[in-house]
Amino acid sequence: MAEFNVTSACMTLALLLTPLLAAAQQPESVRPEATAQHRRDRDRSLGDQGTHLKVDSTLGDLLDHPALAGFARQILPWGGRAYDADMPLSQIGSLLPYHTHVQPGTVVAALNHIIAEIEGGNPVFYEIYTAAQKREQPAKNETGLFFFRGRAGAPFSVIAPGGGFAYVGSVHEGFPYAVDISNRGYNAFVVKYRAGQGGRIATEDLAAAVSFIFRNAEPLGVGTEHYSLWGSSAGARMAAWLGSHGAAAFGGDALPKPSTVVMAYTAHSDISSDEPPSFVVVGEQDGIAPPSVMETRVNALRSAGTAVEYRKFPKLGHGFGAGVGTSADGWIVDAVRFWERSMKTGAKP
Repeated sequence: MAEFNVTSACMTLALLLTPLLAAAQQPESVRPEATAQHRRDRDRSLGDQGTHLKVDSTLGDLLDHPALAGFARQILPWGGRAYDADMPLSQIGSLLPYHTHVQPGTVVAALNHIIAEIEGGNPVFYEIYTAAQKREQPAKNETGLFFFRGRAGAPFSVIAPGGGFAYVGSVHEGFPYAVDISNRGYNAFVVKYRAGQGGRIATEDLAAAVSFIFRNAEPLGVGTEHYSLWGSSAGARMAAWLGSHGAAAFGGDALPKPSTVVMAYTAHSDISSDEPPSFVVVGEQDGIAPPSVMETRVNALRSAGTAVEYRKFPKLGHGFGAGVGTSADGWIVDAVRFWERSMKTGAKP
């Protein structure tokens, strides 16, 4: 567990999460394809209501949108930054220096999904820390959990976006993933964690988020069996650490390990003796998380008997997200299918 020393301090916080969950409207149990089509139609209908965001909308339009009141800043990547309210969403990729292939249309579609959920009466944003915990550590005010509903009682995934632990790229590596996952009938959460404090603190926030979901599974309407953890770049380290060592090792509750870990482009080598099945993707031209480094981990997992599916995509570097319009397009759906196979085989770490 040497890689836990990413930050200057490796202190385990006692995360006493008091469920302060408002009653969440549980989604209707329907077939995944019906859910997906209904939500696509509903999101498109936002244009008729005049409440949707557009690619030429501005950051000010996002920050001032009434549906996003109270958590709009947690949507954007940088904590404590003064944003240019006049910047159009078409330029949102400029806020994500470690990322590539940021598609403004994909970003805006995911944001409109959030708006549609809220306008339909479904809460989306949840606090993972109590008011007392945030007073004690004000940086926790930057955290939270975004919920993209699937079928009632279906398993859930938690997605940790990347950003080099400097920022949180939810608009590129979180919300678009969650839309795809929820459209297939599964519940999806995107964690906004503390940035600028290294990997240990960020992973404690992920552990707190997973613990929050388990504690509130019934009002949220999610199943706790076969949950999965997803991460990209820095977020993939977080997902892998919890997959290897469990939430309790990072101040969370004593919980089962995930049934599946999905890792996108991270140079992570820490491995335990009981790893969950893993789906791994990287671009062949990635200079930050070179394929050779990721293949070393993949080979170690396979040698230990862990089920692994590995994809290396041509002509791609680091931070491609969902890969829309690239050789990686569709990898989210493939990762969901791998997760489904892990559920059916009953593979356990």
